[in-house]
Amino acid sequence: MSSRTSIDTDDPAFEPAVATPDLAILLEAVERWIRHDVDDDDKAELSRLAQQTSSPRASTRDRAVRILRDRFAGTLQFGTAGLRGAMAPGPNRMNRAVVTTAAAGLGSYLSSVLGPGVAPRVVVGYDARDRSSTFATDTAAVLTAAGAEVLLLPSALPTPVLAFAVRHLDADAGVMVTASHNPAQDNGYKVYLGGRVVTDAGQGAQIVPPHDAGIAERIAAAGPPSGVPRVESGWTVLGREVVDAYLASVADLARRAGTSTGPQERAALRIVTTSLHGVGGRVLARVLADAGFTRVTPVEEQLHPDPSFPTVRFPNPEEPGAIDMAVALAEAHADLVIANDPDADRCAVAVYDPSVGTHQGAETARSQGWRMLHGDEVGALLGREAVRRIARGEVPPPDGSTGPVVACSVVSSRLLSSIAVRYGVGHATTLTGFKWIARTPGLVFGYEEALGYCVDPAHVRDKDGLSTAVLVALLAARLKAEGRTLVDALDDVARENGLFVTDQLSVRFDDLDRIPETMQRLRTAPPRTIAGAGVAQVLDLSDGVDGLPPTDGIVLLGADDTRVVVRPSGTEPKVKCYLEVVEPVAPDASAIDVGRLRVAAHRKLDRVKADVRAALGL
Repeated sequence: MSSRTSIDTDDPAFEPAVATPDLAILLEAVERWIRHDVDDDDKAELSRLAQQTSSPRASTRDRAVRILRDRFAGTLQFGTAGLRGAMAPGPNRMNRAVVTTAAAGLGSYLSSVLGPGVAPRVVVGYDARDRSSTFATDTAAVLTAAGAEVLLLPSALPTPVLAFAVRHLDADAGVMVTASHNPAQDNGYKVYLGGRVVTDAGQGAQIVPPHDAGIAERIAAAGPPSGVPRVESGWTVLGREVVDAYLASVADLARRAGTSTGPQERAALRIVTTSLHGVGGRVLARVLADAGFTRVTPVEEQLHPDPSFPTVRFPNPEEPGAIDMAVALAEAHADLVIANDPDADRCAVAVYDPSVGTHQGAETARSQGWRMLHGDEVGALLGREAVRRIARGEVPPPDGSTGPVVACSVVSSRLLSSIAVRYGVGHATTLTGFKWIARTPGLVFGYEEALGYCVDPAHVRDKDGLSTAVLVALLAARLKAEGRTLVDALDDVARENGLFVTDQLSVRFDDLDRIPETMQRLRTAPPRTIAGAGVAQVLDLSDGVDGLPPTDGIVLLGADDTRVVVRPSGTEPKVKCYLEVVEPVAPDASAIDVGRLRVAAHRKLDRVKADVRAALGL
C-alpha cells in the first residue's frame, strides 16, 4: 500500500526557486520547499539558514542569503547525463526531494511508453558516496509505488555492474546513483533504457534525446515530493547472482581475447592497482585473478570505499596527483599501473617510459620515467587489438549489423579511424559521451579520450573500467613475454599510421554565463594560425558536421593537420579543448627516432595550448 501525504492544492508552487534580489520572495520559496521536502535533516538545515537571514551579525546574514540564493537559483536540470550536483537541500542541489521527483518522472515516462497495465522492470544500483544508498532506496520506493518491478543491486557496486544488469535482466530501465569521478560533495543519477523501451543498438545504454526531454517533462509534472506516492517495501533486493554473472562475462571476454597469452605470461606480469577510494577495488581484484593475474598489489590506502576521498583532491585519474600513490608504489613493484575512478567505469593506465625520465634533483617515480598513458593512447592500443581480431575473423558480425565497427567520439583522436582503414574495418565517429558511442550499430569496440572504453558491448553498453583493465593486462603480459612494453606497441602504431599526439586544455568557470560568451568569441573571431600553421578550416558543430547531430562545439583544422575541438563540458562548469598534432613517422624508424618525434610533438602541443588560450581570451 502506498503512503501519500496530502498537499495544499492552493499552494502556488512547488515552484523551484527563482533568482531574485527580493529576500522576502526568496524566503517564501524556501518555506514552500521546507513544507514539501521529504527529509527532516534537510528541512532543519534550510530552517536554520532562513533564520540566519535576520541575524544581527552581517557576516552570518550575508552568508545565509548567499547560500540560499545559490540553492534556489534554479532547478537541477535532468538531461542526457541524468542529474549531477552537490548534495544539499534545495531545488538546485542533489537531495532526497529532487531524487523523489526524478524517480516519479521516470516511472511516469516508462508507463507512458509501455502503455497501461504493463509493469516496467527497473534495475537500481548505487555507489559508496554519501547518501547514495538512501537515494537508491528512495528510487525503489517511488518506482514500486508507481507499479514498476524494481530490482535493487545487493550492495554498493561499480557502474558497469548496473549497466550489465540492465541487459542481463532484460530491464526496461536502469538507474545508477553515482557522481562518478566528481568531488566528494557531489552525487548523481544516471538513467539507462533498454528492454521494451529501447530495442535498437542502444538497448541498455544511457538516455539520449528525446527520452531525456520526455523524462524531464514528467519530472516537472510530478508535483511536490511530499505528495509523490511511495511504499516501504515491495521491491526485490538481488543476490550475488547478478555480480557473479557479470564476473563470468568478463572472464569469458578474457578467454576470447587472451588466446595468445598463456598462464605463465599472465602470472609474470606485476600490476599495481588503485580504486581511488571507490567501489571498484574488490571487483577489480577478482576479475584480474579470474584472468590469471596473481601478482597484483593494491594501494591499500585507497582500496576501500571512502566517500570523503581522503588522499586525493579530485577522485579522477585524469587530475594531477590522483594516481601518484600508485605510481610511487609501482616504481619498485610493478610493470603496470591500473587505476579506476570511484564508480569503476573509467580505466587509467601508467607505464614506465624511460624516454620521459628527467633524472634531476630528488628522484621520484615520475622523474624515473613513469607516466600515465593518455586516453587516446590506450584507445589506440585496445582499438588496434580489436581491429586485428576482426580482420582475422575472430569476431563474429554483431546481430543485425552489416559488419563489425569500431567507434570513438568526435573529441577523441583520429588515430582509431586510421587504424581501422588500414585493416579494412568499419569506423564511426559519434558525439561526445558513451550514450552515443554505445549506440553505434555493429559496435565491437568504442572509446573516448576521457579514459572510457567499451570493450564488450554485447554485455555492457557503456564504458567499463574493469573489463578494460583485464584487456590492458593481457596485452601487457603478452608484450612482456616478448621482451617489449606498451610503449613499444605505441611505437609500432606510430610506424604504421603516423604519430598522433593529443592533450587537453580545461578551463573551469565560476560564472557560468562566461561559457557561452567564450564559445561565441571563438565562433566570431577564430584564430588565423595555430602553432605557426594557418587555420585551414573552422567547423561549427552546432550546424551538424559529417552526419552528426548538432552539438555545441567548434573544430579548428590547421594546414599541418593540427586539430582543436572546443566544447562546453556536459557535467562540469568547464570549457574543454581537445588538441591533436600529427607527425609522419618512417616505417623503419627506431624507438629513439619515435621518442624524439613524440617529444617534439608535445612541445608543439604546448604552443597549440598557448594559441588556444589566447583565442579564448584567457
